[in-house]
Amino acid sequence: MATDKKKKLPSTPHYNAAQLRVDLWKQLRSKVNSLAHNKRASKDKNKKEAFAQLEKLSIIEQYHSFPGKRRIKKLKQTLERDEFVAASHTVSDLVRLLISDSYRSDPRLIEEEIEDDYQDNEENELVVKGPKKNYFEVLFVDNLPKQEETALRSKVRELREKDEHLVYDIIVQRSFQDALIALILNYNIQAVVVRYAPPYRSKNITGLLRPFIGNVLELDDYSAVSEEELGPLLGKIIKQFRPELDVYYVTDTALNQIKDSTLNNFRRIFYRKDDIQELHLAILRGIRARYETPFYTALKEYSQKPVGVFHAMPFSRGNSVFKSRWIRDFGEFYGRNLFLAETSSTSGGLDSLLQPTGSLKKAQEMASKAYGSQQTFFVTNGTSTANKIVQQALVEPDDLVLIDRDCHKSHHYGLVLAGALPVYLDSYPIEKYSMYGAVPLEQIKHKLMVLKKAGRLDNVKMLLLTNCTFDGLVYNVEKVMEEVLAIKPDMIFLWDEAWFAFAGFTYTYKQRTGMFTANRLYNKYRTESYRTKYQEHIQSLGKGEIPSMPDPDQVKIRVYSTQSTHKTLSSLSQGSMIHIWDEEYKRLVEDSFQEAYMTHTSTSPNYQILASLDAGRRQVQFEGYELVEKSVELAMSLRAKIHDHPLLNKYFHVLTVRDFIPDQYRKSGLDEYYTDQGGWNRMEDAWENDEFVLDPTKITLTVGLSGIDGDTFKNKYLMDQYNIQINKTSRNTILFMTSIGTTRGSITYLINTLLRIAKELEKEHPSLNKREQELLEKRIKSLMEDVPPLPDFSRFHESFQAVPGVPGGDIRDAYFLAYKEENCEYIPLEDCLAVIESGRILVSTTFVIPYPPGFPVLVPGQVISEGIIRFLLALDVTEIHGYRAGLGLKVFTEDALQGMKEIPVTSDKKGKKKEDSIDIH
Repeated sequence: MATDKKKKLPSTPHYNAAQLRVDLWKQLRSKVNSLAHNKRASKDKNKKEAFAQLEKLSIIEQYHSFPGKRRIKKLKQTLERDEFVAASHTVSDLVRLLISDSYRSDPRLIEEEIEDDYQDNEENELVVKGPKKNYFEVLFVDNLPKQEETALRSKVRELREKDEHLVYDIIVQRSFQDALIALILNYNIQAVVVRYAPPYRSKNITGLLRPFIGNVLELDDYSAVSEEELGPLLGKIIKQFRPELDVYYVTDTALNQIKDSTLNNFRRIFYRKDDIQELHLAILRGIRARYETPFYTALKEYSQKPVGVFHAMPFSRGNSVFKSRWIRDFGEFYGRNLFLAETSSTSGGLDSLLQPTGSLKKAQEMASKAYGSQQTFFVTNGTSTANKIVQQALVEPDDLVLIDRDCHKSHHYGLVLAGALPVYLDSYPIEKYSMYGAVPLEQIKHKLMVLKKAGRLDNVKMLLLTNCTFDGLVYNVEKVMEEVLAIKPDMIFLWDEAWFAFAGFTYTYKQRTGMFTANRLYNKYRTESYRTKYQEHIQSLGKGEIPSMPDPDQVKIRVYSTQSTHKTLSSLSQGSMIHIWDEEYKRLVEDSFQEAYMTHTSTSPNYQILASLDAGRRQVQFEGYELVEKSVELAMSLRAKIHDHPLLNKYFHVLTVRDFIPDQYRKSGLDEYYTDQGGWNRMEDAWENDEFVLDPTKITLTVGLSGIDGDTFKNKYLMDQYNIQINKTSRNTILFMTSIGTTRGSITYLINTLLRIAKELEKEHPSLNKREQELLEKRIKSLMEDVPPLPDFSRFHESFQAVPGVPGGDIRDAYFLAYKEENCEYIPLEDCLAVIESGRILVSTTFVIPYPPGFPVLVPGQVISEGIIRFLLALDVTEIHGYRAGLGLKVFTEDALQGMKEIPVTSDKKGKKKEDSIDIH
């Protein structure tokens, strides 16, 4: 889709056009207020500057209905008549409406006929009486004369029903490029009507807009495409940029001449002779369809029924709570609706999660459409369970799974349950900050080639990677899948997107998600152009070179994504989803998936969680794009404020792209998102091409220069003193995260808190005596320089290797061998090095997971290396799962390991004896 000739977009003092737009309106308000307050000495200058601001605003407002170009024109006329007080009132009102967003839930506030009849409430907000309504805008793409645009707007207003809660205004764009620019800039657009044949090129692209519309500028040049084809093409591209929108097409093309692809890209096609009322009704019907929440609505209706409860839930209807003298306060805290909706009924409009046929089935189907999957399943006990469901459904005992070693512990336990054999992949280390990055593609391909040489490639079933990581590292999903499929065309991919559920709702991010990439590659591999490129690629390879393009005749797209919806989108805690895009699902997986789902899913799921997943889906389909863009904007603002403040950056540094990602993985050359010299660097090129990128909503702050370790800074300072909750720390860092729930107020509070802490340090450090100062400097050096080297995965002991000398270990055998007490012993951590130096091989019986950093440094059956012991000895954390300080490390006895060697030979399911050793070198 994108052209190869890309120009580097200029940096800008504003992260996005929405930020620029608000600033321009505020600056205009300042200039007009000065004029209104009779500052005659600067009247001409302020008036000239006000007109300059209006010219800039007109460039942006042409893509919005409100305030829009019509109000810009009126403001210019008001200023030309020197009616400065009136202009000041108008601009102040418009700025208040824009910043508060109140017009979007009360569109009567912006009706031109009542603009002079606003009333201020006690909060100084503009209000009118009556029920709330939802406002949105519909984009018409048509090269209309101005008078026809006016007539169209009037006609649409005439069609409004007085009691309709959905109210829209129209915005007209007269070219292909302008339509796409409007979709990027205007969050209010909920539907698009492509009328007839729009011309391609925009006449409105200026230097002011250019930094914010890179995705439009980088499209292939379609100016040579006939105008008759541009309409259908525009529908296709809209579905890539904003797939949640309803898109309609008005044409004169005969029905038998309309291509199937055109029909697929539009919700409905109309003809010029069709009455505008039919289009109007179709638009409202489309909005209502997205607004529907099948399960949430069914649960709400059920809660209002007079139900007699004769099943095993005394909480239901709140009877056991509100009749109690002792726990009535519990009910009053949560409110009656929670208990009215508390039920395990699967009838009366409700449904069964284990075998849905009604409202839950429809809710999951709507979620599937919203997230771009073929199937979506709700999970009510977190992504830990979702991960286990997918693994149990797809892998069998002795299947090989390539897995990043520092992934979530649920994946490791899932392998134990499934009996699959992990081939651990090591992420590159970021030792300075005691954390890991991500797994380089070359390492994945190397492991596959080792397994291929050993005759084990057929046993490989799945590649499991975390995307994005806790710290914000994001893979180039398309590149990984393409080059892995070139080696193993039937590989199943499990992308753990626990922290990435939001990514599907803005174009830059979605390109690195599992579902978007699966759909893109499926369509790509079925084109003749790809087949031709593949043949050319194969012919160009030298002897022994590995192909990087999959064979279109063999490749299968099999992708699973697990998402913690509750982590980054609107859902109650533990609300998660499994998204599936698998060509072989119906043929090979459906039955086993249902069994796995039954195994791990409660027969009494929490209906409130299910309802929240349903309502959250509605939200992202209407405002996901806007909310995600704003959460990224807030993250960028936080980065900039800490970077620019001299006191804050004395003690705290925001880690940049360069700090997280080595140069060889950054083809774009992007080092950081923000600099004080140039402002914001555009990230689109990096997100399209680099092997790894950094999600800017994950903000890692170094605190070691304060002399305080991450865990202490989190608990003693942020939480105990200021009630600021964060999720992750390392030895010398803390991690903040912005989401769609983050507000500007919370960002301001965080900045003020960091400033207070910095000021306390400013007072405290100079007052230290000489010895205290030496201890502080030693502490800072320890935190920032004397960091323990991060250990790689060592190896599985030969007793637990599937094939000696070949990657792949049996953690299930090791896990259950440790159930017998006589097979295990404890060795104090401080004695382990001496034991290893004596020649004994120590083998872990369990998972050992220090927090932070939160990944297993040991798994069952793994040989304990000197590096791992030195790392554990150097840690200054108090929480290490799987390790009991009073007892020591739990290891297998030498007799237990010897006994494993004497177990009779068995064959794996592929027929290769487990004791066969293969020379892979």
